[in-house]
Amino acid sequence: MSYTSLNSYLKERFGCKVYKLAIDGGFTCPNRDGTLGTRGCIFCSKGGSGEFAGNRELSVSNQIEQGKHLVEKKIKDGKFIAYFQAFTNTYAPLDELREKYFQAINHPDIVAISIATRPDCLGKEVIDLLDEINKIKPVFVELGLQTIHEKTAQYIRRGYPLSVYDEGVEKLHKININVVTHLIIGLPNESRKDILESVEYVCKKTDGIKLQLLHVIRGTDLEKEYNECKVKVLSLEEYADIIKQCIDIIPKEVVVHRITGDGAKKDLIAPLWSADKKKTLNTINKKLQN
Repeated sequence: MSYTSLNSYLKERFGCKVYKLAIDGGFTCPNRDGTLGTRGCIFCSKGGSGEFAGNRELSVSNQIEQGKHLVEKKIKDGKFIAYFQAFTNTYAPLDELREKYFQAINHPDIVAISIATRPDCLGKEVIDLLDEINKIKPVFVELGLQTIHEKTAQYIRRGYPLSVYDEGVEKLHKININVVTHLIIGLPNESRKDILESVEYVCKKTDGIKLQLLHVIRGTDLEKEYNECKVKVLSLEEYADIIKQCIDIIPKEVVVHRITGDGAKKDLIAPLWSADKKKTLNTINKKLQN
């Protein structure tokens, strides 16, 4: 079974191997600074899902150079995408956003930038800035939707209704921004039918999709729920089977950016099998070939 992988898409678009460098722009989130809440989403780590990003004490330019150094043995004669990963990367004063984005796009080895954010943080000034940058180098905007189901969204404290996602995608597509949607597989109380409904829904709207395994990370509210036996996690076989069902319904024109995800091993509570990335990917790929 085949699907359009991020690697193949980037090679076709840019003509070479392209590697993402995870950047920590030093931002926060309305779900943490008191605007919507202070505890974040129930699953969100203290690093705002940016455990593999650079050091926020460094400038964006320096993080890019540091990131290049870390992967120089893996990539030769390739280019890079600056991936603003940690927390909500459109949630800051416009001057700060402009300064940090332009550090990235002005770097000669950066062919595009990818910005992880929330669809409720896409005001007119932000949209205008993204439009300006997209005319210089390509911009990908990654929206953390996680699920289309409102009951689950309330449980995980997402903080916005599905209609806000729909509006965000529409605004971004009007300025020709490539939209990538994040979904979490294995959210509490969601059935396979629920998961597949989320995948089917977003594939009618998004240009790319990330399928992320639910991780229970140390220090999150989800850890408390897990320790109280209120939350179950998927087995590797269950997860691989669900991913196969998801891939079955993802159209070829929707780029699959991820079929699993990494949690920092030192903070990973469950599922522990996910720490073995090679085995996880091999199991998934074997399932996809059947």
